[in-house]
Amino acid sequence: MSSPADLPQNEQSRAAKHVTHVGAWLDGVLSLAKMIVGFWVGSAALIADGVHSLSDLVTNGFVLAAIHYGRQGPDHDHQYGHGRIETLTTLLLGSVLIFVAGGIAWSSLERLFSGRTVAAPGLWAIVLAGLALIAKEWIFRYTMRVAKRIRSKLLEANAWHARSDALSTVVVLAAMVAAQFGLGWVDAVAAVIVGLMVGKVGWDLLWDSARELVDTALPDDAQRQMHDVAKGVPGVESVHDLRTRQSAGWVIVDLHVVVARRVSVSEAHEIGNEVSRRLRHAFPALTDVTFHIDPEDDAGEGDPSRFPGLPLRPEVEATLDARWHANPVWRTCTELQLHYLGGKVSVSLIVGDHIHLPPQCLASQLKARAGDVAWLGHVEVLLITRATSSAAG
Repeated sequence: MSSPADLPQNEQSRAAKHVTHVGAWLDGVLSLAKMIVGFWVGSAALIADGVHSLSDLVTNGFVLAAIHYGRQGPDHDHQYGHGRIETLTTLLLGSVLIFVAGGIAWSSLERLFSGRTVAAPGLWAIVLAGLALIAKEWIFRYTMRVAKRIRSKLLEANAWHARSDALSTVVVLAAMVAAQFGLGWVDAVAAVIVGLMVGKVGWDLLWDSARELVDTALPDDAQRQMHDVAKGVPGVESVHDLRTRQSAGWVIVDLHVVVARRVSVSEAHEIGNEVSRRLRHAFPALTDVTFHIDPEDDAGEGDPSRFPGLPLRPEVEATLDARWHANPVWRTCTELQLHYLGGKVSVSLIVGDHIHLPPQCLASQLKARAGDVAWLGHVEVLLITRATSSAAG
């Protein structure tokens, strides 16, 4: 079976809409047949079951609208996509299931304690209820199979809604068979049990959707697996602040990747890209990966923007020029590299090989001339020879 990552978005939407249309047509035919036969044989239970099937058409309409809008890509106003529309609709369907369960249980208890007799419905009504049960169970399994294939919580909720209709038909069928043999009270008892089952399904869907809306993370073992995959990429020294959340069956992750202190920006970025690629390969449900490159491990220190920052290049160059402007090394520097490490700004001066003093000596002189600069860290002078320059060219 192909994973949702293997299916284009339009194919997922097409599969979801197809199964929902099939379910809607089935609900329409069943509701009409149940109500007609119910009126014909005088079965209030069968009429009520027909009304229940008719109500499924309304929820199918919600599902089709949510699939249409929820599976659309990001736009200007919804830059992370529209997946939460499916989550909200799943929340609604879970609520509907709980109300359905309450209605089944309440009416059944009322009938049980009122002592009302149930008339014998006849063979045709029993056969129709049996066929309806088979049809609703089939659409439940079909919808659930598609829901699992495209990872749609919304379709899964709609499948369980179809199962609730099947369970209510079980109650009606049991009541009809029992009434045929003079045991009308069986209907009420069975209906209460089914109501509790439907309510449990509704609560589970409601709970899962609510957890998704408040950005509940993936289970700990899944997060550990993600951490191990990222840590296994060459060039990654450690991983921290890995965070996950879900949206309509998809997963969003962001993490901090620690690389060697002095690698180039482009190399560090490519290491992060490889982390993203391997995570997407290992977890097909990932739809968005955001990585932050760190030159040192700052796990547990919180958001660095909340603390005073170090000076950026314009201020660094101005401060150093005020102290080093008379030094020939500074005047002939061809490149100035800045490294923000350990709460300091370390500097590397790239100069030509016309400087005849040892680089360590030159670096010590520069460091001494800027001894009053609190944020200045390590100072080094790097010579670039003509041979190196020629080779680089």
